[in-house]
Amino acid sequence: MQLAITGHRGLSSDLEARVDRMIRDAVAGNGDVVGVSCLADGADAVFAQAVLDVGGSLVAVLPASRYRETLPEHYRPVFDRLLACAGKVVQLPYVTPDPHAYMEAGKRMVDESDSLLAVWDGQPGRGPGGTADVVAYARSRGVPVTVLWPEGAIR
Repeated sequence: MQLAITGHRGLSSDLEARVDRMIRDAVAGNGDVVGVSCLADGADAVFAQAVLDVGGSLVAVLPASRYRETLPEHYRPVFDRLLACAGKVVQLPYVTPDPHAYMEAGKRMVDESDSLLAVWDGQPGRGPGGTADVVAYARSRGVPVTVLWPEGAIR
């Protein structure tokens, strides 16, 4: 099963730990999983590690060639490690990641997947190309979406 992830970045350590448990439960229930992720900090990274931990494989979808430069500096070694574990890397043709590149990456992930996990608080996006837009795209394409968000949590 090809399973994609979309989700919020910049989660508090407490919220990330709660989300980690939810993602691991969802991934464990999907048998032989191929995880499709942009490998951003937050939900993407938690998901990618969960997929690797159950023996699954990763497809990394990179929104732009300068994507890594826009990730938090402290997270880049984690990104590098996860990227090195990816069995397939899809590099989109954009140089600088912007809302359009992020949306195209979200669409690519959805189009290559059987299902989408969304670590989403249900709120409108803070800008185009974010989690809410990827969820809307998946739903418009008939791709099943599972929303994961701890009850009572605030981003």
